[in-house]
Amino acid sequence: AEPLMKRALKIDEESFGKNHPQVAIVLNNLAELYRDTNRLGEAEPLMKRALKIDEESFGKDHPNVARDLNNLAQLLQATNRLGEAELLMKRVIEIFEKSFDEDHPQVATSLNNLAELYRNTNRLSEAEPLYIRALKINEGCFGKDHPLVAISLNNLALLHQASNHLGEAEPLSRRMVEIFINFTRTTGHQHPHLETAKYNYIDLLLAMGWNKRRIRKQLRKIAPEFLNK
Repeated sequence: AEPLMKRALKIDEESFGKNHPQVAIVLNNLAELYRDTNRLGEAEPLMKRALKIDEESFGKDHPNVARDLNNLAQLLQATNRLGEAELLMKRVIEIFEKSFDEDHPQVATSLNNLAELYRNTNRLSEAEPLYIRALKINEGCFGKDHPLVAISLNNLALLHQASNHLGEAEPLSRRMVEIFINFTRTTGHQHPHLETAKYNYIDLLLAMGWNKRRIRKQLRKIAPEFLNK
C-alpha cells in the first residue's frame, strides 16, 4: 500500500501543485498508514503538512481542518503529548459547532474523544459532562435505540465504574446490552460489539457482588438466547 500511496502523492503534486487539497487527502492517507503501523515519527510531518494545506485552502474554521486537527490530536495522544492533544481536540469541537450546530453527530464524536483523554488521565469529573452531552446528541440524532447510543452509554458506564459508582453504571451498561440485542433481533445479524458488551456487563455485576446464579437470572431476563451459548 505504501508504494502506491507515494506514487499517488507524486502524481497529485505534479498534476495539481504541492499545496492542493487533493494532496492533503493523500498525505493524510499515507500518514494514517504510518500511524497504524506505529511509524508515528513519519506520520506527524505528513499530518502537519496536510493541516497547513487545508488551512490555507479553506480557512482555519473549515470541517476539513477539523478532520486534520483530529488526526494530529490522536497522534499526539499516542505519543503522550496530552496537553497539545487536548488543545487540538477543543479546537475541533469549536470548528464543528460553528460549521454545523451544537447538536451535530460530529460534535458528539469530538466530545467523546476529549472525554476519553480526560478519562484516561483520571480527570473523571471533566469527562462526565462531555460524555453526557455526547449521549444526548446521539439520542437526538439517531434515536434512543441506535448502536451509537449504546457506545455512548458504554463510555459513561465505564466512567462510573472508574469512579466506583457501580450502581450508576449498571443501568447504563444494561441498556447498552439491550440495544445490541434489539439490533441483533431486528436485523438477524449479531452486532459486532454484542459479545464484548455482554462480558463487560457480567464483569460489572461481579464487581457489584452478584453471584453467578443471580447474574444468570438477569441475563435470562434481558435475553434468553444468551444462555444458549
